[in-house]
Amino acid sequence: MKSCRVSLSKLDRKTIERNRRMQMKGLCFKLASLIPRHYNSSKEISSQQDRLDHAASYIKELQQRVEELKRKKQYLAMDMNGTNNDSKEDKMITGSNLPVIELRDFGHSLEVTLISGLNTNFMFYEVISVLGEEGAEIVNASFSVVGDKIFHTFHSQAASSRVGVETSRLYQRLKELVHY
Repeated sequence: MKSCRVSLSKLDRKTIERNRRMQMKGLCFKLASLIPRHYNSSKEISSQQDRLDHAASYIKELQQRVEELKRKKQYLAMDMNGTNNDSKEDKMITGSNLPVIELRDFGHSLEVTLISGLNTNFMFYEVISVLGEEGAEIVNASFSVVGDKIFHTFHSQAASSRVGVETSRLYQRLKELVHY
């Protein structure tokens, strides 16, 4: 009677452990599926440890991006209220240093931000054309006017994932366009 109880208990533990492992495996795959395709690196992620490391690095990158955006938001809020007129960052985006070009390469996606004055000498569609000619497929494009500055934002993906977008050449072409 006692040996029957022991073997039954052992089978229960094995079943519970197998179910736990299956649940953990499912959760790991779900976590991996939440990471955008453009973030996946070129190397093949085969082991569960690699997938977890990849997810952790993506989460850390997102946290850094959130902190950067919070700082930017706080700076812009101070600038809108007129409390940040003499700061070094404010001097960086005034009329003498405009336009400002920022390129952020996220692997197969790209974010282009142009900050210009109200007297811009380039057209919105010209920037879209340059992006297209350099192999970027526009996903989203927008602009907004804040005070005496115009913020142009372009989100794009590489038209061909094998080729990508050469950001140094794109930056040079955009620089030529906006400083023309």
